[in-house]
This record gives sequence, structure tokens and C-alpha cells, in this order.
Amino acid sequence: MLHSSEAHGLLLVFSGCWRAQCTLPARDELLRQLPQPFQGELRFDSADLRGWDSRFVNWLLKLIPPLEKRGIVVRYEGLPPGVRGLLQLATEVPERAGARRGATRRGLLATVGEQIYRLLDGGKALLEFIGELLQALFRMLIGRARMRASDLFLFVQQNGIDALPIVALIAVLVGLILAFIGALQLQMFGAQIYVANLVGIAMAREMGAMMAAIIMAGRTGAAFAAQLGTMQVNEEIDAFRTLGVDPLEFLVLPRMLALTLMMPLLCIYADLLGIMGGMLVGITLFEISPSLYLQQTLAAVSLADFGVGVVKSLVFGVLIAVAGCMQGIRCGRSASAVGEATTSAVVMAIVAIIVADAIMTLIANALGV
Repeated sequence: MLHSSEAHGLLLVFSGCWRAQCTLPARDELLRQLPQPFQGELRFDSADLRGWDSRFVNWLLKLIPPLEKRGIVVRYEGLPPGVRGLLQLATEVPERAGARRGATRRGLLATVGEQIYRLLDGGKALLEFIGELLQALFRMLIGRARMRASDLFLFVQQNGIDALPIVALIAVLVGLILAFIGALQLQMFGAQIYVANLVGIAMAREMGAMMAAIIMAGRTGAAFAAQLGTMQVNEEIDAFRTLGVDPLEFLVLPRMLALTLMMPLLCIYADLLGIMGGMLVGITLFEISPSLYLQQTLAAVSLADFGVGVVKSLVFGVLIAVAGCMQGIRCGRSASAVGEATTSAVVMAIVAIIVADAIMTLIANALGV
């Protein structure tokens, strides 16, 4: 690029390649070479220009405003016709105010207010969903709900039998950990036999239901949200409404009933396997006989302890199903929205499980159960 002065103005000569893969000269260096002061005309010569693309146009768009600000009149006649057309389009339509995204900083009160508003909006959506779900449940009880028994049996299998391996693995490992940590402390007092009490009561009242619920929240709650969210993206839920079928009756009720029915069974299953895991530690590491361990467990754990765990598991099943189905039904219509709904379902279910467990533990303690 050559810069030469003439009697009637300035001539800017372009030569070579002016594409994205080429190295373009710095505009600031060119502006510093302009004579001071100068208020004439600036013309272009592109006869030796071998190629150009949008980067060349962008280079000119950033060069011309500083020149015009100095009072220099820019003539476009020497540029290629395509470049002149793009420059005319870019300069004739002004930039819309507020179109450029700026780095705005939000205040603390604005951020807190927005989070409170989102929390209230989420609570309102949750109450609406629960109300519609209760109506669908009432219609099922009077025999007017459109729900297929085959769907219920399918979800019973998916949420019950298919979940046994992962629940067994986690329950045994939790029993092993509880027994090992507890026995190490009790051994200092020569009371390692009471590890049976620790594992039995902990698994029956808390850990069996809790671990089964967390597993099902990550396994089944996420699956519910992903399934219903994908149906929302594919407009299948809209098709149900068009046909006069309530999606909560046809899609949500079978899932919620299946998970609610299976959670107590999974809880008892986890309780027994957790106790077996604790017994394995007691037998192998602390030389407690199997008969003595079982006798101590039966003496320490009552049916009321198992009942508390079963009741908690029922509540956990409802919470997991509501969280997964609500996030799936309220999902947006994009792939990213399905991912967000799945994540929200798992987080919402786990938080609800922990809060509900704390409340029910306090209630059981107050009632002396």
C-alpha cells in the first residue's frame, strides 16, 4: 500500500492481497502519515488489488470515520464496485441504539431482587403443577383418568427391578463404611459388638431410604426430565393436548405411581444389604460371629425403625417424581433446555430429599418414634 500526495488531495493506493489470511497494515500508522493539517480529498486506487473479502471492508469502515472527523472528504470511486456497495450499505443504515452489548455491572440489590423473583416464580410454578397433579390423581381414583396400565407396569420394572443392582452396590458399600468407621471408634472401648446397633439403626432409619432416594434422583428423576423434555421439544405434549388428553394423566401419573410404589421396596432392600455389609466387616475384621452380630442387630433394631425409613422413602419417591416430571413438562424447546431441565430435576430432587428428611427426623423425634 502506497500513500502519495497530489495537488488536489491524497491518493491511497491498494495492492496485493487484502483477505483474512493476509497481513493488513495498521490503520494508526496510516493516520500518522497524513499531513497536518489537511482538509482536502482522499481518493483510492485499487487497480493492483489482487483480492479482497469482508476484512478489507471492515478495515475501510474503521479508517473512514477518523478521516471524516478531520474534515477530509473521502471519495469511493477508485474502489471495486463490490466494496463500494458494501460500504454504502454499512453507512446508510445507522446502528440501532442499544444494539451493541455493553459490559454493564448490576448492583447487589438488583441481583438479589432478580433471584427472589425467580424463586417466587418457581414456587408459583411448583404449586400450579402440584394442583394439576392432584386433580389428575383424583380423576384416576374415580376411574376417569386416561392412563394405561401397561405404562405403569413398564415404569415399575424400570424403577424397581432395573434399579436393584446399583442400589445393592451403594447399600453394601455404605454398610461397609459405617461399620468400619464405627467399629474403629468402638474398639477403643472394647465395645465393637455395638457396631451392629450402629449399622442397623442407621440403615433402617436414615441411610437406606436416603441412599436409595439419591440414587433414584440421579437415575430416574433425570430420566423423567429428559424423556418429557424431549417430548416437549418434539411437540408431542402439544399433540396430546390437541387430542384432548391431559399429559399429566397419561405421562406423569404412571411415572409417579411407579416410583412411589417401588421406593419402599428399594428402601427395605437397601436396609438389608447395608446390614449385611456391616456384618461382613464385623465378621472379617473384628472377629464377631455371624450369629452374635444378627442377635445384636435384632435386639437393637425394631419394626418402628424400619417403618420410619419406609415412610421417608414414600415421601422421597413423590418428591423425585414431582421434580423430574415438572422440569420435563416445563422444559423449553431446544437441546440445551433439555439438559438444563435434567440438571434442575436432579438438583431440585436432592435438595427436597435432604430438607424433607430433616423435617421428618425432627417430627419422628418429637413423637418419640
